[in-house]
Amino acid sequence: MTIVPPAAIELSADEARRMALRAQGFLGAPDRRGGVRGVLRHLGAVQLDTISVLARSHELIPYARLGAVGRKACEDAYWTPAPAAPSASTEAMAPAAAPRPHAFEYWSHAACVLPVEEWPHFAFRRRAYRARPQWSHDLTDGAYDTVIKQLRTEGPLTATELGGAKNGGLWWDWSEAKVAVERALMFGEVVCTGRRSWKRVYDLAERAIPDDLLHDSFDDAECLRRLVRLAGRALGVGTRADIADYHRVRGEQFDAVVADSGLVPVSVEGWGKPAWADPEALASVPRGRHRTTLLSPFDSLIWERARTERIFGFTHRLEAYVPKPKRVYGYFAMPLLSGGRLLGRVDPAREGKTLVAKQVSLHGPKAVAPMAEALREAAEWVGCTDVRVERVDAPDLRDALAKALTAG
Repeated sequence: MTIVPPAAIELSADEARRMALRAQGFLGAPDRRGGVRGVLRHLGAVQLDTISVLARSHELIPYARLGAVGRKACEDAYWTPAPAAPSASTEAMAPAAAPRPHAFEYWSHAACVLPVEEWPHFAFRRRAYRARPQWSHDLTDGAYDTVIKQLRTEGPLTATELGGAKNGGLWWDWSEAKVAVERALMFGEVVCTGRRSWKRVYDLAERAIPDDLLHDSFDDAECLRRLVRLAGRALGVGTRADIADYHRVRGEQFDAVVADSGLVPVSVEGWGKPAWADPEALASVPRGRHRTTLLSPFDSLIWERARTERIFGFTHRLEAYVPKPKRVYGYFAMPLLSGGRLLGRVDPAREGKTLVAKQVSLHGPKAVAPMAEALREAAEWVGCTDVRVERVDAPDLRDALAKALTAG
C-alpha cells in the first residue's frame, strides 16, 4: 500500500490545467531557438507511429508547439542521417565514425524518439529484456550473432539489408534477421539513431552512442528515479498513474522512488487522488500566449485518457483500429486546442492540394473561429491551398465554419 505524505500545497483545477499546458509547451512563448530538438529535450519522449494523414505523429508534435516547422528540418532534427549501405568492395573495411546523434529510438511510453542523453536511464529496461525468459519469436542457434557480426563488418543497415524484414506473411511475420536485430535493439547491443525511407537503420550501440553515455552503470532505482523526475517535469503536475504512464513504469516502481525524485506532493481540486508537481512548475504562475492548433492523437498532452478527461473534460480515443461502422469521430480525429481548452476535433485527409475535413466536431459556437484558424494553418503547413469541409456534427455551425474559413 502506498503511503503518501500530506500535501501542503493545494492547487485549483485551473492552476493544474495551466501548469500542464506550460509543461507541455502550449502556454507561453516556445523556445524557437531550440527548435525541434528543443521540443524533444523538453518533452523527453516523442511517440512514433506508422499512420500518416496530414503528417506522421513525430512531425505533428513539434508543429503543434512551434507552428509551421519544415518537414525535412523535423526529420533532420531527430535523426542523424546514417551513411549509405557500403558497397561490396568496402564490406571488409571498418565503418567510419558516425557523427554524434541527437536521439535514439526505444520503448518508452510506446515506440518513441528519445534524447540521446536519456540512454543511461533505460538501463533498467534493457536489463529486464535480457532477463526475459520467453519471446514470441524463436531464433535458431547463431542467428543473433550473425546479425551482430554483419553490423560490425558492414556498418549501419536496415532490416532489408540484413536479409529481409519479413517472411512474406502477415505484418508480424518477421524474418529471422528482423527478429534478431529487434531483440538486439531491446537488449541495447544495437541502436536505431536514424531512418531511411521510414525504415529503421540499425547500428552497434558501442559505435553509435557517445562514449560518455554508453553505460548501464545506473541501478534500477536510479534509472526509475530519474525517469519519474523527468516525467513529472514534462507533465507539470500528475497523479501516480499519470507520471508512471509517461515512460510506462509500473506503479510499484513509481512508489519506490517518488519520495527521492524531487517532485512535490500536492492536492488538486476535483482530482480525488494524490498528485505530485514539478517544483519549477510551482515556482511561478503559468502565464503567456496559448497555442491554437490541432493535436496528434499520439501527443503527450493527451496520452493518458483518464488524465485528459480529468484536466480538460474531454474524452479522447484513437479510432484508427476501430471498425469503420463503429467510429464516432473518425479514423484519425485530431483534437482542437485553443485558449488552453479542448474545443472539438476534426478527422482530416488530403486530396491533392486540398485538406479535407471529413468530420468536424465543435463544442459550441466559440469553437468555430479556432477550428477555422487551425485548419488553415495545418493546410498551409502541408502544402494545401484549399480546405473542404464534408461533415459538421453540429449542422447549425456549418455555415459559420465555412464563413470563418473564407474570412481568413
